[in-house]
Amino acid sequence: MEFKDKLIYARAVLKYSQTKMAEELGVSYATINRWENGNNAPSKTMIVLFENYCKKHGITFER
Repeated sequence: MEFKDKLIYARAVLKYSQTKMAEELGVSYATINRWENGNNAPSKTMIVLFENYCKKHGITFER
């Protein structure tokens, strides 16, 4: 699963808007939007932060 798909899935599970997810991760709404649209990729540090955030909230990506 690509990062953008994980991000969209996590937002759906949490019922967060892009704005709320941006606040939670400490980035801008535009950054979340770019990641979800595949226009930009997050840094490795941000990927780890996102994965830890998901673990904390019980979100897994295994199917």
